[in-house]
Amino acid sequence: MTAPPRLELTGVSKYFATKVPWPREPAPPHVKVWRAFTRQAALVRAVEDVSFAIAAGETLGLVGESGCGKSTLGRTVLRLLAPSRGSIRFDGQELAGLSDRAMRPLRKRMQMIFQDPYASLNPRMSVGTAIGEPLEIHQPELSRRARADKVAALLTKVGLPTDAAGRYPHEFSGGQRQRIGIARALAVEPSFVVCDEPISALHVSIQAQIVNLLADLQAADQLTYLFISHDLKIVQHLCDRVAVMYLGRVVELATADELYAQPRHPYTRALLSAVPVADPAAAATRKRIVLTGDVPSPIAPPPGCAFHPRCPVPDKPPECKTLIPPTRLLGGAQVACHVAKA
Repeated sequence: MTAPPRLELTGVSKYFATKVPWPREPAPPHVKVWRAFTRQAALVRAVEDVSFAIAAGETLGLVGESGCGKSTLGRTVLRLLAPSRGSIRFDGQELAGLSDRAMRPLRKRMQMIFQDPYASLNPRMSVGTAIGEPLEIHQPELSRRARADKVAALLTKVGLPTDAAGRYPHEFSGGQRQRIGIARALAVEPSFVVCDEPISALHVSIQAQIVNLLADLQAADQLTYLFISHDLKIVQHLCDRVAVMYLGRVVELATADELYAQPRHPYTRALLSAVPVADPAAAATRKRIVLTGDVPSPIAPPPGCAFHPRCPVPDKPPECKTLIPPTRLLGGAQVACHVAKA
């Protein structure tokens, strides 16, 4: 019998209610006065109809422009945000409809590494207290001595001295603070971790150390990662498969090798063409795809394919402007595009 995937999403969407100014259009005077002091309700479609699965021990990379919904999807997966619709199954168990009380026993099996290590740590808590707090909640049977020993073991595991437990976050560098955040995420021995841009706030010389640490921890503890990042080179190095998001939707999903060797969606090709190349000769001959226009608003996404106003493909078929593209299997890739070819 085949084991279920560690995580499986089906049609997951997340909307946020907001208010926007009324449109400027002819209206009776009393309506104009009323609209001057009010705003109309609207929905921010942050994540729209996302479906994928992550196998145990796998790393799925999630890439896309800022504001495309990557972090919102990561928080929704962990039920830090409730999905507006869709199914989230973790080890075969449905999470979408669970109450906060029902979710609590599952929290120790799914954790998150945040983007800003300083903002994610309480400056008034010592490192030992911050790492030990999840143990107090999820393993209350541990004695104070056993908890301190486990905190020391976690610090050693992430490459920090054990005496760091008595110090405070402001006493550490950015890379060291991120190691503290990783230790806190691993304290309750999770099987699934969302890494929300864990290296973007770090100096480039430190990024490789954190990426190697994550890879070593995954090999040692059989962890499953959802790795959210802007750095396409790091994603290629670390991830088994890569999902590309645009305006809340996954437009392409493939193995890292296939996606980087043969990107099929026009947006994926544009993203990869922007990755810097170390070889000046190769960089001089490479064609850069420059997208025109701005990313549409998730409050009022364009009809049809959300990418069609910026798509560089000439002579696009009319359905690009009217029909949301279905996800098709092209080669080994899942692509949501009317014009993509195998």
